[in-house]
Amino acid sequence: MLDHLSFTAPQPKVIAGARGDWELVIGLEVHAQIASKAKLFSGASTEFGAEPNSNVSFVDAAMPGMLPVINEFCVAQAVRTGLGLKAAINLRSAFDRKNYFYPDLPQGYQISQLYHPIVGEGEVIVDMGPGIARRVRIERIHMEQDAGKSIHDMDPDMSFVDLNRTGVALMEIVSRPDIRGPEEASAYVAKLRQIMRYLGTCDGNMQNGNLRADVNVSVCKPGDYERFQETGDFSHLGTRCEIKNMNSLRFIQAAIDHEARRQIAILEDGGSIVQETRLYDPDRGETRSMRSKEEAHDYRYFPDPDLLPLDIEQAWVDAIAGDMPELPDEKKARFVKEMGLSEYDAGVLTADVENANYFEAVAQGRDGKAAANWVINELFGRLNKEGLTIETSPISAAQLGGVIDLIGKGEISGKIAKELFEIIWTEGGDPAGIVEARGMKQVTDIGAIEAVVDQIIAANPAQVEKARANPKLAGWFVGQVLKASGGKANPAAVNQLVAKKLQL
Repeated sequence: MLDHLSFTAPQPKVIAGARGDWELVIGLEVHAQIASKAKLFSGASTEFGAEPNSNVSFVDAAMPGMLPVINEFCVAQAVRTGLGLKAAINLRSAFDRKNYFYPDLPQGYQISQLYHPIVGEGEVIVDMGPGIARRVRIERIHMEQDAGKSIHDMDPDMSFVDLNRTGVALMEIVSRPDIRGPEEASAYVAKLRQIMRYLGTCDGNMQNGNLRADVNVSVCKPGDYERFQETGDFSHLGTRCEIKNMNSLRFIQAAIDHEARRQIAILEDGGSIVQETRLYDPDRGETRSMRSKEEAHDYRYFPDPDLLPLDIEQAWVDAIAGDMPELPDEKKARFVKEMGLSEYDAGVLTADVENANYFEAVAQGRDGKAAANWVINELFGRLNKEGLTIETSPISAAQLGGVIDLIGKGEISGKIAKELFEIIWTEGGDPAGIVEARGMKQVTDIGAIEAVVDQIIAANPAQVEKARANPKLAGWFVGQVLKASGGKANPAAVNQLVAKKLQL
């Protein structure tokens, strides 16, 4: 299904330093909130925007004696995501305690999966241009619980803690260091979000923090990355720094670019890179140090004694696999092959699952190219202008399909169709009913059209001579006839009659 794509080796982003060229090496840890109404180990709600500390169970608050109970639906969502990324599903996985103190982590540890994640190696195909794609390898996906939120700007002397997010189920999707530039990193996160939205496993809302990325950046000299690929020796890649909690595709690109240049400047001045966690300041356009980068042993991981290992039956995984939706790459390929759409149009229509579903409803039983033209140019254009989404569109797929049907039957022209689109947008209603009630039907009576053509030609003898000398000027007569008929005359019939009467 992906034959229309050609895969290229990752091309590095080359940055010219004062003393030579440098290349970027990037790996991402994407934290995706699992789409579930309940948390990973409790029945508390995951509703966004609730009153502070209102979605908190005794388990989330770490009350003594409270034991976690795994949410089976969250496990299924993680498996579903793994299948969508063509990854290996581990039938046996286990939870570990990651120990660290922070005020919004009541337990004093996070329940995660270090040694035995639920999902193993997979891949993401990242579109980098027409017909060009890159393959980014996934190292693992593990489940873990989110921490709460510390609030520092409500009081000059105190910080507040909101535990609503505490215990919310996350998938941490860890890539290999396959990404070679800021644009690739942004495109990779966008593709992950697109796939998970199609799967229904994460809504991908970065503004609400439901999808955020930790970006690992290092720089190396040309040729070092190839040596790493051959030997597996990470020392060839240089010391990496992690930029924490990125929740904007644009900021991801900007942060990587700044961090790479910061590292290059240090190295060219004879310094060395300290492995650390950094934050990106979008107002200043720079990264700043947050803390030294911890290693696994710093967290004192050990198996969680309150949770048994997860033993999953293959039949259960197969049942989830059998209920998988068509994913964006396959859908895009089908639109190109079966509907004759261009790569670009198919990409626009499949970028978001809601948009793709809307288009398919419009195109059902109709010409795909005509449907794509109306959805992309008329509907999407108007939605963008009005700041609306496909979910809040005033025109339903059935209504837009009705407009296209009327054009196909010859009952309205393209010009009338745009007027009809405007009426439905502002007033609603059935397209066919509106056309009938308001007398908007296209005039197809050849005799009536011919009478108007004769009248226009008789009234403009000088223009007739010009048109006979230059047939391209016949369009003036066509426009005059359409104007005289209020746009209702069939354009094809008008063109034929004008050419006949002018003896062109």
